[in-house]
Amino acid sequence: MSSPPHLSENTPTILSNYPIPLSPQLPAISKQIELNRATIATSNSELFSLAQTHIIYEDEYLLAVDKPQGIYCDNVLTSLQSQSTVGSELHLANRLDRDTSGVMLITKSHKIASKLVKAFTDRKVKKTYIAFCTGRVPDWKTITVKSGHGRSKFGAWRVYGFSDSGRGLPGGSVVREMETSFEILSVNGKGGFREVTELGFEEGKVVVVEDKAAKMEGDDENEIVVRAYPRSGRTHQIRLHCQYLGISIIGDVKYEGVYEWKGRVYDGHHLHAETLSFDHPVTGVRVMIRAPLPQWANQVLQL
Repeated sequence: MSSPPHLSENTPTILSNYPIPLSPQLPAISKQIELNRATIATSNSELFSLAQTHIIYEDEYLLAVDKPQGIYCDNVLTSLQSQSTVGSELHLANRLDRDTSGVMLITKSHKIASKLVKAFTDRKVKKTYIAFCTGRVPDWKTITVKSGHGRSKFGAWRVYGFSDSGRGLPGGSVVREMETSFEILSVNGKGGFREVTELGFEEGKVVVVEDKAAKMEGDDENEIVVRAYPRSGRTHQIRLHCQYLGISIIGDVKYEGVYEWKGRVYDGHHLHAETLSFDHPVTGVRVMIRAPLPQWANQVLQL
């Protein structure tokens, strides 16, 4: 049901004490585009067969695959289970959005699964992503964004003020904290790939989101490649924080990303789960698993 014409979701009313989301409603165009993408992805996912080339790490306890864009995680697991003698004990240790490619970790036993779930919950697993964005050139080289995260009354994930963390939302959920660090890799083809660091950005710019979206001056017709270091694991976290910073991910129509760009129509968003690093649940050795960069990343980073 839509709001009355004189009200928007961002309009406070005396009838509600819910916190007000700071990011906009989903664009009207996104609903049909997302429906079409989901239909295509469902068909492609049902036909998906995991090949040896998808496997980027394996030992007797776990394995990691490079999930393609436009394939659902559950179908990757189903394909693997059909090929494995321990299929009933395989578990997804992490999930990626349908159109996000990259590292997906799968455990081979219930015991290992519980250990990795705890590691993710305790934020002991470090992750990096590569995102291809458009917008105004940022005035920062590195930045950390701290905000609230939750579902609005229309059921969409939105950015909230950091100080709203813990406040109730429609449906009984609450605003939770989320934090992402970013570094710029390339602007309009200038720059390039750099190795991942787990150091963080204590000396970089920090934005604590409270009352409005970040504003950047200048031409918004720029191509910007960033690496994201999520410090929490909220749904659509990187996509939401890119939108907040004014550099929405190409193809991410839910969060103001362009659908058409320089004569090309994008059939999914350009976000890639680049690395996962964690202490091995059995050996204790630090492991970093890296997915090969997709073709679009190789092109924009000129690799």
